[in-house]
Amino acid sequence: MKRYRRLPFGAEVTDDGVEFRLWAPGAEAVELVIEGGPTLPMRRGEDGFHELRTQQANAGTRYRYKIGDLLVPDPAARYQPQSLGGASEVVDARTFDWTDANWKGRPWHEQVLYELHVGSFSKRGDFDGVIGHFDHLLSLGVTTIEIMPVAECPGRWNWGYDGVLLYAVEERYGGPQGLKRLVDAAHAKGLSVMLDVVYNHFGPDGNYLHAYAPDFFTEKHKTPWGAGINFDDRHSEVVRSFFIENALYWLQEYHLDGLRFDAVHAIADDSKPDFVSELGTRIREVIPDRHVHLVLENDQNRSSVLGFGYAGAEQGPGPFTAQWNDDYHHVLRVAVTGNTSGYYADYANEPLKHVARVLAEGFAYQGEVSAHRDGTRRGEPSKALPATAFVSFIQNHDQVGNHAYGWRLHHFASDEAIRAATAILLLGPQIPMLWMGQEWNCEQPFPFFCDFTGELADAVRKGRAEEFKSFPEFQSEEARKRIPDPLAASTFQSAVLDWSKLQQDSAKPWLALYRDLLTLRREHVSPLLAQGGAVGSASVDNGVLNVQWRFADAAVLQLVANLGDQPRTHGEGAVLGRTLYATARLEGRELPPWYVAVNRLDQEGAVG
Repeated sequence: MKRYRRLPFGAEVTDDGVEFRLWAPGAEAVELVIEGGPTLPMRRGEDGFHELRTQQANAGTRYRYKIGDLLVPDPAARYQPQSLGGASEVVDARTFDWTDANWKGRPWHEQVLYELHVGSFSKRGDFDGVIGHFDHLLSLGVTTIEIMPVAECPGRWNWGYDGVLLYAVEERYGGPQGLKRLVDAAHAKGLSVMLDVVYNHFGPDGNYLHAYAPDFFTEKHKTPWGAGINFDDRHSEVVRSFFIENALYWLQEYHLDGLRFDAVHAIADDSKPDFVSELGTRIREVIPDRHVHLVLENDQNRSSVLGFGYAGAEQGPGPFTAQWNDDYHHVLRVAVTGNTSGYYADYANEPLKHVARVLAEGFAYQGEVSAHRDGTRRGEPSKALPATAFVSFIQNHDQVGNHAYGWRLHHFASDEAIRAATAILLLGPQIPMLWMGQEWNCEQPFPFFCDFTGELADAVRKGRAEEFKSFPEFQSEEARKRIPDPLAASTFQSAVLDWSKLQQDSAKPWLALYRDLLTLRREHVSPLLAQGGAVGSASVDNGVLNVQWRFADAAVLQLVANLGDQPRTHGEGAVLGRTLYATARLEGRELPPWYVAVNRLDQEGAVG
């Protein structure tokens, strides 16, 4: 099984020195500047690549490229030990002593994802700090950690979505060796590792590509970050290759088990096949022999990207495994909090029917008009997709961090409502994802934070305040001043998890709930998912939600819920099979507030 791939970009250690390759079509001449050593001219090819192979460099050599008076880091550097302002470092990717030769990954139907931010997950704030909490995650029932982006960003702290050097692993997290240690240690314990990658834009600080590779961008498309990345204009084949090779680099060189592609709806591309499709297809061609999970974030609810016979076409599964389902979060958020401001307004009308549709069919918006989006239509039909094509969550970094104070769900919902939502999340057939600290109802916030300087820092502060100006609670300037300063060290530090809180009495019932529910999932739900997709149907009667998923062997998984603070009565014969889990013991047909039960009926009426 091949786990290493020579890169067509950057610095590669060979048996005959180091080969350097920089795509700089806008530069007539490029020189390699070796730190503490010579400055060497590079050969320019007709394709815009500047190349040099030299024995005056080896693993550990630090270098930059000189273009006129400009000194720049390698855009494909594997390591940037002094962050964006310093030199790049040559890495021999073949030297790490891997111990996971027999690891083939874990199948998708087993997945319980756990999203985390490396810098704030532990007091250490690095990859080794994550390793230190593996036993906790395993005891919980987690099968995969999903890490927010780790490509080199400006500053001392950042969410990771301002990445500039997309091949360089953050030095402050432990660099390339640290990430490899994490993945190898995870595999030794049976944990998979996925990584979030960003291919829709570069960060606003420290990117020099405009200076020597202007064809990396195109004025054909405008994005919230300026000119679009060039996926369909002159020289786009090199740009596409840069990102496709980056995805393969993470999966092969770091043995990662999957990638989550951030905001693919923001990738503008009119070509056929479009970049996203080519990306997924290429990964499947290169890595056919182990479980690799490719997950999209796509705000447009484009089910066609996932395949599975969308719109009646004779089409099997596409190259992508699943999509984050924001609709799932939004409908449950409205149901358990009653909040209908902002984009939640799209789910305010008959919220239980939105919950029913999401649980049975995937998306709430499958082509309907979105009032929040100025009357435009959003989404495509998703009923043909299997439930496992959706990653579901009731909290994640976006939905917590986009709140002005970074508050978690428990600030807005009762314990009873959160327990109900948690049971639906963990025992439904969709793939569940937890957000770090969620499992003990963590009190700590996760506010937006970054570490820019100068005018950019001022612009971020101003933009953050303006973002919340339309919210009723932030109408006054005094209220907006209370929003945490995203540039302040204290804002970042407030997000660092305090693991001592697990020992408090308030945490123990939540940990027990998550462990119990995930045990039930492993024993009863995952085996059903191994059969393939479930066919969902749902109804709402007298305020009672009734969802059924039928599986290939005729087994039925049923959810019955009262997502409200008043008792409700379910209809005669509405409950099927044996109860796997219920939030309360029933007397008759009256469901108490925030009641959830999950039942199972096997073929020919036999109880599961």
